[in-house]
Amino acid sequence: MNLKEKIRVIPDFPKPGISFKDITTLLKDAEAFRYVIKTMAEYFKDKKIDMVVGVESRGFLLGAPLAYEMGLGFTLIRKPGKLPGDVLKVDYALEYGTDSLEIHTDSFKPGSNVLLVDDLLATGGTIAAAANLIERLGGKIAGFAFLVELSALEGRKNLKDYDILTLVQYDD
Repeated sequence: MNLKEKIRVIPDFPKPGISFKDITTLLKDAEAFRYVIKTMAEYFKDKKIDMVVGVESRGFLLGAPLAYEMGLGFTLIRKPGKLPGDVLKVDYALEYGTDSLEIHTDSFKPGSNVLLVDDLLATGGTIAAAANLIERLGGKIAGFAFLVELSALEGRKNLKDYDILTLVQYDD
């Protein structure tokens, strides 16, 4: 299936020069959405994964159905102040400033093999911060699953020691 045909590209959004990849058009196509989840599940089926973790917020849209398809639990990595209970926090650098992510400290057992899921791999900063949280909780990164990769931003360089699945790549 040609997934690029299912993703709407919006030029100059959210600002001039940006070519926004809108996955909502893919998500509303039941056949394409199911294909994405099935393809990700098939790729990671033999990796002995214990938990699927989605990164706020579009990572939830892919991670939860992927966990369901794989018969696994699902947990969240969110922006600060969104999770009740005990959390672990990481700060990370953005192009112009910093941001933070949090995860519940009881999200999985230490030693668990964790699959991290997000919609898009760009520079890799957010997902590297998410991986940091997983590893600080004693988890092992079994791999990363993304629907879209913006290859020109070279996010794979920040994740070079991990198994990475992306289903659609854009060079612009």
